[in-house]
Amino acid sequence: MESTEGEGSLEPEIQFTEIETTAECLDGSLIFHVVKDTIGFILYMHQQIPSILQDITLEFDLMHTEYKELEVDLAKTELKASLRRKHIGRMREVKQGIRKMEKFMSTISSLQTALQLLISQIPNIHEVILVLGTSPIRPQHVYQLCFSHANPAPSAEANFIKGKTAEGLSRKAIRALISKDAGSSSYLGPTKLFLMIKAPTSLNLPLHFLPKRDFRYSKKIVPFRLRFRCRTQGLKIDEDHNSLPGRSSGIDSSNDLIWFQCRHAIKGIAFKTTEEE
Repeated sequence: MESTEGEGSLEPEIQFTEIETTAECLDGSLIFHVVKDTIGFILYMHQQIPSILQDITLEFDLMHTEYKELEVDLAKTELKASLRRKHIGRMREVKQGIRKMEKFMSTISSLQTALQLLISQIPNIHEVILVLGTSPIRPQHVYQLCFSHANPAPSAEANFIKGKTAEGLSRKAIRALISKDAGSSSYLGPTKLFLMIKAPTSLNLPLHFLPKRDFRYSKKIVPFRLRFRCRTQGLKIDEDHNSLPGRSSGIDSSNDLIWFQCRHAIKGIAFKTTEEE
C-alpha cells in the first residue's frame, strides 16, 4: 500500500471496515459522538482506565456531590463529635479520589470541547486518527476513522446531543473493533492517547490544535481502520457525488488538508490491573 501522510506503508494492503448509518448525512454531532465513544473504548480496552468512561465520569460527579454534602453536614453545629470525625475522615478519602482523577477528567473535558469547536468550524471532517503511545510518531496502537460525505452535513450548528442514531453508530463501531481484536494486546502500563484530525490549513484554534503537516507514524504499526458512510450511498457514488459542481463538502477546496494535533493528550490513569494482582 502506498504510504500517505499520517499512515504507514504496509503489505498486504489494509482494508477498511465499513460502518453504515441510516442517517441522511454524517453530521457534526454523529462524528463527535463516534470519536468520543471510540476514545472511551480505546482507553478502557487498553487498560488506561479502570472502568468505562461513562462510569468514571459518573463516579467523579458523585464524589464532588458527596464532598459538598459532607461540607454542609460539618457546618452544622449540633453534629456529634464522633460523627464529625467520621465525616472529616470520609472527606479526606473523597478528596484524594477527586485529586487522583481530576487531571484526567479535565483533559477529557478539554479534548471534547476542542473537538466540538473544530466540528463547529468544519462539520464535514473526513479523517481522524487516534494514537495510543508515548508520542504520535511512536505509537503502540493506531485507530483511523474516515467519514464519507456523499451528502454534506447542513451548515446549521451541531447541537452535540447524543440521539439514537449516534448511539447505534457508536455501537457498530465498537463491535467492529472488537471483532478485529482491538485492545487484545498485553498491558504496557499507563501511556497517552493523542487526537489527530485532518483539516484545512486555515483552521485557527491555537489553544486546542497545533498543525503537524509532516505527521507520520511508524510503518511497522498496523492500524485499525473504520470508514463510516450513509447506507444509501455506495463508495463509488460517494466519490462521484463529491466531485459534482455546486456540492459543498464543508471544506474550502482552496485550502490544503494537513494534520492537526489536539493539544489535550489524555494520559492513562495508573491503577492495579488484574494481571498485577
